Amino acid sequence: MTIEARIRELGNRHRNLDTAIQKETTKPATDPLYLKSLKLRKLRLKEQIAGLERQSR
Repeated sequence: MTIEARIRELGNRHRNLDTAIQKETTKPATDPLYLKSLKLRKLRLKEQIAGLERQSR
């Protein structure tokens, strides 16, 4: 898999997590631990994407 393809894949996962976070925050009984887990996963993906973008330059 090329770096560009990996970046696209991670970007899709990042957007999916963003959607999941939005859905979780609209629930009347938001689970704070689950929400924190989603946000941490999203942050890790963002860091991976940034690292790959630096490599591809």
